[in-house]
Amino acid sequence: MFENAIGLKQKYRNGERIIGVSMAPNTPPDRFDQIMDKDDYDFVSIDSQHTPLSEERIAAFCDMAAERDVFVQFRIKHTRNAYLIGNYLDLGPCGIEIPQTELEETVDDALHYFYYPPAGGRSFGGRHRRGTEDKTTEEYADWWNSFGILWLQIESVEAATRGHLLAKAGVDCLSMGPTDLSMSIKAHPQHWLKSVDDTIAYLCRSLEGTGVAVCHRNGTPDTREKYADMGVTVFLESA
Repeated sequence: MFENAIGLKQKYRNGERIIGVSMAPNTPPDRFDQIMDKDDYDFVSIDSQHTPLSEERIAAFCDMAAERDVFVQFRIKHTRNAYLIGNYLDLGPCGIEIPQTELEETVDDALHYFYYPPAGGRSFGGRHRRGTEDKTTEEYADWWNSFGILWLQIESVEAATRGHLLAKAGVDCLSMGPTDLSMSIKAHPQHWLKSVDDTIAYLCRSLEGTGVAVCHRNGTPDTREKYADMGVTVFLESA
C-alpha cells in the first residue's frame, strides 16, 4: 500500500543524505531566501509545539515556500493532536512531525489522518494544499500518498527501545528529540542506554533494512559525519 514514493520521499527510502533547516514561521521572504542560499537544503522545518503559531501564519509560510518549490516539514502542537493532521496538511505543509510519540495507537491515528483513502482516511479539501494543480481528486490522492513525509519524534528511552514497533509501513522517519531524551535518560540511571548518542546509534541499528530513516537535530554542519557514521541520514540544522 505504501510502495510508491517520489521526490524527497524516495530519497528517504533510499537512505540518501537529507539536510533540512529550521526556520521561524514568521520568516520574511528575503530572509527565507538568504537562509536557503547558505546550503543545499532539502527541506525547511517549522514548529508549533514550542512556538505560538496561528493557522493563518502556517498557510502564509507554506504558500511562500511553495512559490519557491521548497518542502515544508511541520511539527504539530501535541502528540494527541494526531487526529488533526489532515487539517494541518490542508494549510500547506508537505510533511508532519508528531512530538513525543510513545504508543502504537498514536502511529495508527497518524497514518489514518496523514494518508488519503484507500491507504488512510484523510478528508479531501483545502486550497493551500501543496501540489493540487491539474489533478483530479483521485490523482491528487495517489500523488500525495507517494509524496508526503511522516515523522515520529522519539523523546524517551522507552520510545527508543520500541522504535522498531513504531516504524510501521507509511512512516518515513523517526526523529530524535535530544533535550527531552536527555531528561529521560537522567530519570533512568540504570537503563542500558546511557546517552543521546547511545540512543541514536541503537535506533539506527534497530531500523536497518526497514526503509525508515533516522533524523537528528544536529544543529551545525560540522557534526554531520559523526552522526552519519552511526546511521543517521536526515539532519536538521539551525538557520
